[in-house]
Amino acid sequence: MEIYQVKIPARFPLRAGYFPTKSNKTSTFLPRVAAFTTSSHSLTDKSEPESQNRMFILGMGFFGQFFAQSLKKEGWVVTGTCTSKTKKKQLEEKGFHVYLLDANQPELSTLNAMKCYTHLLVTIPPLGGVGDPMLQHGELLRSTLLDGNLQWLCYLSSTGVYGHYGGAWVDEDYPTSPTSELAKLRLDAEEGWLNLGQGLGFSTQVFRLGGIYGPGRSAVDTIIKQEPPSEGQKMRKSRQYTARVHVEDISQALKASIYTPSSRGIYNIVDDDPAPREEVFTYAEDLIMKKWPGRTSSNSASAASPTKKDDSRGDKRVSNMRMKRELGVRLLHPSYRSGLLSIIDQMENPFHCSP
Repeated sequence: MEIYQVKIPARFPLRAGYFPTKSNKTSTFLPRVAAFTTSSHSLTDKSEPESQNRMFILGMGFFGQFFAQSLKKEGWVVTGTCTSKTKKKQLEEKGFHVYLLDANQPELSTLNAMKCYTHLLVTIPPLGGVGDPMLQHGELLRSTLLDGNLQWLCYLSSTGVYGHYGGAWVDEDYPTSPTSELAKLRLDAEEGWLNLGQGLGFSTQVFRLGGIYGPGRSAVDTIIKQEPPSEGQKMRKSRQYTARVHVEDISQALKASIYTPSSRGIYNIVDDDPAPREEVFTYAEDLIMKKWPGRTSSNSASAASPTKKDDSRGDKRVSNMRMKRELGVRLLHPSYRSGLLSIIDQMENPFHCSP
């Protein structure tokens, strides 16, 4: 297959007959959407042209917001969920229409609203002792979505499900051997969403992501803000190899998956360069010093430097060849170098208020 950078038209044609269980509902799609609109939050923005493409994002976090914004620019109708009134207000101020969602007790009205959408992206991580919070209600989800318009579903997972491979390259055909509870719950969630989507006749994928970074969340941002390392970052200090991926590349991989749907598939979404965290932070600090000479961080070196080796965290190098071969994705940022450079190039001087 020729590898190319994905450019998805705003209103690509859905293949007639590709989803046999849904093909008889196309003609009734738009009237049913109108039935779920409200005076305060219309599912469609009257200032924008009507779109056949509708994305519901379960979990409007860092990537969910980035992807929603990207789709809106292409004419999609997008909505999603968050878990607090404060976050809901913040998202609405950014122009998003969102639902409050308590995954332990989801409101039926929110689940019913999902029936109006053609695509569903799940970004909510599993919870310790609980598992995937939405799949607790598997039968309710199945019965709700059975009579809806959904045609595509993707669950965002993690490369952590592979476990430890001693620095070897692993692909989607390698056995999974998660070592932490959350990684094991991720694996269970993958199977749950794949089975749900396949059982309902949707094009269903699982994306196993490396560490997500992008504007506002990167080694450059951490150094500039002088933030203490998170627990996850502390755990990654000792790894010889760390899988990562820029938000722009996750976004284009998702669009490629939408455009070339399959009945069932797992893809590693990572860049070509599983470099250690220390190397990434060293490069990020060098970029900062070159752009703003004299500005250094007192804690970036300690944040980047590993302590003792911890083999339980799972050194491995994750292959992205299936993504390139089957989805036709050419990475915009094949290495952290390109990704961090693009981030710092877009930044205003963060030190302008400093003495």
